[in-house]
Amino acid sequence: MTAYVAFALAPLLAGCSPESGGSEFASVDVEFGAPPATRTDDVVDVLHGVEVADPYRWLEDQESPETREWIEAQNAYTDGIFEQIPGRARLTRLATDLLKVDAMGTPRKRGDRYFFQKRGADDDLWITYYRDGLAGEDQVLLDPHGMSEDHTTSASVGDISKDGELMVYYVREGGVDETEMRLRNIETGEDLPDVFPANRYGGGYLTPDKSGMFYGIYGTQEPRIYYHRIGTDPSQDIEIFGDGFSTQDIPIFTVSDDGTRMLITVIEGSSGPTKVYLADIGEDGRLSNRQALIDDGRSRTFPSFAGDRILLTTDLDAPNSRVMVAHVDDPGMDAWVEWMPESDERVIQGATGAAGYYFVSYLEDVQPQVAQYTSDGALVREIEFETVGSTFMAGGEWEDEDVYFGFSSFHVPGTTYRMNAETGERDVWFQPDVPVDTNSMDVRQVWYESKDGTRVPMFLVHKKGIELDGTNPTYLTGYGGFNLSRTPGFSAQAAAWVELGGVYALPNLRGGGEFGEAWHRAGMFENKQNVFDDFIAAAEYLIAEGYTSPEHLAIAGGSNGGLLVGAAMTQRPELFGAVVCSYPLLDMVRYHRFMVANFWIPEYGSSDDPDQFEYIHAYSPYHNVEEGTDYPATLFITGDGDTRVAPLHARKMAALVQAANGGENPILLRYHIKAGHSGGQPVSEQIEQMVDTMSFLLWQVGG
Repeated sequence: MTAYVAFALAPLLAGCSPESGGSEFASVDVEFGAPPATRTDDVVDVLHGVEVADPYRWLEDQESPETREWIEAQNAYTDGIFEQIPGRARLTRLATDLLKVDAMGTPRKRGDRYFFQKRGADDDLWITYYRDGLAGEDQVLLDPHGMSEDHTTSASVGDISKDGELMVYYVREGGVDETEMRLRNIETGEDLPDVFPANRYGGGYLTPDKSGMFYGIYGTQEPRIYYHRIGTDPSQDIEIFGDGFSTQDIPIFTVSDDGTRMLITVIEGSSGPTKVYLADIGEDGRLSNRQALIDDGRSRTFPSFAGDRILLTTDLDAPNSRVMVAHVDDPGMDAWVEWMPESDERVIQGATGAAGYYFVSYLEDVQPQVAQYTSDGALVREIEFETVGSTFMAGGEWEDEDVYFGFSSFHVPGTTYRMNAETGERDVWFQPDVPVDTNSMDVRQVWYESKDGTRVPMFLVHKKGIELDGTNPTYLTGYGGFNLSRTPGFSAQAAAWVELGGVYALPNLRGGGEFGEAWHRAGMFENKQNVFDDFIAAAEYLIAEGYTSPEHLAIAGGSNGGLLVGAAMTQRPELFGAVVCSYPLLDMVRYHRFMVANFWIPEYGSSDDPDQFEYIHAYSPYHNVEEGTDYPATLFITGDGDTRVAPLHARKMAALVQAANGGENPILLRYHIKAGHSGGQPVSEQIEQMVDTMSFLLWQVGG
């Protein structure tokens, strides 16, 4: 059977560009038949006395010929629909204007050299450069464009020796989390023979004399930190930390400027409690005098070196966090001094030492701020801007005089500033030339009530003077998990949506870190439903306040945000006109069995536990799809390159919703062969994906 569905793009896009006149966006009929047939198997598990059906389990086998044929058929089905949607040429021009611009990272000073990554408007990938002095010429150090014909192999910089002569860098194939680690002689531009096979690496710190380096491995094995003597076979590297920890633990570490001490933080999963250790580094790279600074099994503490002091940002007895200080020679908890107490108005996110000062990053009204202090706690200055946005510490060394920070907002592309820490004088290190009229956009924060009465904030962005009459195409997104905070920041897709006359909405859901650990805990484990309730309440607020209506409301999210929109569409399908669900978690009953998902058990729980199974099964999107329901138009996005969240979630869910859907809305899957959770897409492919997403949403909610 073939369906013909007409959707009008003209009301949204007509007149947005003098050259278009709106003619190319006229209403058209988009033809699409039934999706590719997907066989089902009679697979039923009995978990804690409950029968749990899983008819598409065969799609978990990513490499089977049948699964690959199914993926090809799904992509062909999606392509056949996308090529009929009008306005894609206009959207391609808009996406190109927003994405093909000069971009530049924060510099790192080593010796007299400044190292940074830059992507020119005509580049597909980031290139690493250096300058001899601030006024020096940009010299190419590492250009990954020649590493693959399709530009899906990228490279990023790790540590650089203090004299600016040796560099650690990582090579990533597609969007996988695993990278190869390599070393490059900066003077000659040649790689050293030391090549480390693809793995999940952390660290990569060079010793001051460049004779060795430290690195960590996690996720693919029990976590370990190794010492590598440069010029030797990596298979002979010395294990210096990790015995007794499980695959659920993630070690992160840093080395003091003089190379004599190491701070190690072990996180239980992605958002669980931490253990912090300090150890001396011997001449042979081995650790000695290791001592635990904190290991209480409940709090999260993150340390950093600041000269001969250690700054410890901790939520121990302080849900909004506080900053403690200890001397490196007496770092035990009994000797900690409270340097900055907890505040009801601010959530402290971190403290770092640079240019002889302490810089504290904090959230106030869900907007990141940075303040500079002397070591005795006297405020030097707040780093402020006049508009709603996010200020963040970008970099700086303890012995340098300059620090770097950035500012960004929904309508202000990220700009990096260099500031003299003594005088406060600052100048622009880099400001992108993105064609966005910041003066034409209205950015504000509103508050609404969730299902249980909790007040939740939400940022709204739209053109000034726009008529809010309940028919505005609205893009609602969120995250709500892992103590991560969603704050004002520039997004090309958000800018394009607003430029085309839409409303962009970002609520700060429970489960995030916007209001400290208490806010996080209110959205994890058995409280996870609060996150979905907050998101649904945001949609209801937008409708009640006349911004939009269900047929004009699109929701989108990725990763844990993919779980969010998956739960929203299965719990309240009538509330939304379109859904984009990217790299998602959807089968929550089996999620912990794949890849590195055991990292997330401290956040979600596990269906292996009978009590946790009950609430997980109750909201798991894959297990709450109901036959005959009229689901909103949905686009699932995933790909082989996702080695973090198994692509099987999107495969199984797409098949299930296609079969169960009782309405005529399209249920599509866009399956990338090389892209994944860690990106890996060159700019050219980013443009294609943005056009796919935007055209799909405008087709559905723009009429």
